Amino acid sequence: MSKKLSPANAALASIIALSTSVLSTDTLAAKEGMEKCAGIVKAGKNDCGTSTSSCAGTSKQDNDPEAWIYVPVGMCEKSPAAR
Repeated sequence: MSKKLSPANAALASIIALSTSVLSTDTLAAKEGMEKCAGIVKAGKNDCGTSTSSCAGTSKQDNDPEAWIYVPVGMCEKSPAAR
């Protein structure tokens, strides 16, 4: 017996997969004691996409002002690159 997904089931599976990836990002963002810090990231070490890179780990230049990473609260303001 073939177990092919109907188009409706395939669409539902895609939505669930997408929502799971969004939830994992939100969970990371919601970690207590962490904040986003932009402009301090080394190339290829960003936590999310920018207008010039599609996803995490794809920034092309060091200290890209759009690229950010999560750091402990208060660390970003201590970074000279983020000022």
